[in-house]
Amino acid sequence: MSRLNLEPAVTDPDGIYDMLVVMHDGLDLQESAIVSNRLILLLINQIGDDAVVRAAIRAARGQRRP
Repeated sequence: MSRLNLEPAVTDPDGIYDMLVVMHDGLDLQESAIVSNRLILLLINQIGDDAVVRAAIRAARGQRRP
């Protein structure tokens, strides 16, 4: 089983952040939520490890354990 990596792992975090901001340009709240959820589902599929995804969800909520 893999572990959640909380260390920086992308080479251009500022560029990625900028893309996330631009992704929401011109969208209302509902459209913004839809595009965010689509991105989340794509990234979950890319991760492909249920345990890592669950750990990431807990970390996003500020929890260490379920």
